[in-house]
Amino acid sequence: MIDLLLSQRAARVMLALLAAIALVAALHLAQHILAPTVFALVLGIVISPVADRLYGLGVPRLAVAVLLLVATLALIGLALLLVEPLFSLLIDELPRIKVAVAGWIETASGLLRGIETISAEIENSVGAQAAQPQTAVPSVRDALWLAPGFAAQVFIFVGVLFFFVLTRSELYAGTGPMEQRFRRADRAVARYFAAVTLVNIGLGVVTAMVLTAAGVNYAVLWGLAAALLNFILYLGPMMIIAGLTIAGLVQFSGAQAFLPPFLFLLLNLTEANFVTPLVVGKRLAMNPLLIFTAIVFGLWLWGPVGAIVALPVLLWAGVVMRPSLAMRGPGAAPYVHVG
Repeated sequence: MIDLLLSQRAARVMLALLAAIALVAALHLAQHILAPTVFALVLGIVISPVADRLYGLGVPRLAVAVLLLVATLALIGLALLLVEPLFSLLIDELPRIKVAVAGWIETASGLLRGIETISAEIENSVGAQAAQPQTAVPSVRDALWLAPGFAAQVFIFVGVLFFFVLTRSELYAGTGPMEQRFRRADRAVARYFAAVTLVNIGLGVVTAMVLTAAGVNYAVLWGLAAALLNFILYLGPMMIIAGLTIAGLVQFSGAQAFLPPFLFLLLNLTEANFVTPLVVGKRLAMNPLLIFTAIVFGLWLWGPVGAIVALPVLLWAGVVMRPSLAMRGPGAAPYVHVG
């Protein structure tokens, strides 16, 4: 009897594992459809309080959906236009960065004994790549090949966002007793990201000012990148620190080369441990390991879009499953505790 129960339990565990593997595989294979769909749903949830306020003022639903769609697309376009100089700068600086990397490898190879051959091979490889003119911009043929798929994803994103904003009330009303939980989750996520947006804007401005005072080139662009990437917890600041480390090594020499990443690290620690808890509050506490794992999983599953939507989906699901996590009062907001 005991052996039968153990075998049944083992069978259930194996079926659960197989189902999880199949689900992950399906999510990965369907990323070109699911990634823009989930991204649109997340943005629809974030702007849901604005939609509810406009509905309360008597604005027709169709007008609200069109207005918020145009406003959202305009903000996304503005963000891309602001970030584009940073990518152009990175492309222009690639040869210089490669030469600097070759120099670091040469310096390191002189300090490490017994691996001269490996170091020489790496150095020659990097030096050859630096000497050859390369471009990180796709060719016209590559762009034409990727254009239909990208256009399809944009079409999915626009359609899902428009119809979600237009019919969100009807969708939630059809869920019966779960309607209030969904609405609480929407408000929690929206208020959280409204507060975090303000914090990130402040972080970007202060980062630009501090890096300007330190003499770092393109400090305004670094501040903009810090504000945008800080929406991706852990990974975003790590990317900025890595980028500033390279920028410092390229621009400065000696210990001063590590000043830019050190300054940003101080700013980020201050923001994460003092400013964000003060502005956002501590109503919603989540395990840092869970947050980091979710972001890494989203990045692996759907790329940058997955990393962006991982935290909102985690917040929304957490409030739906535990309504007590939702904030109390009109001015409260949830907080993801990362300390």
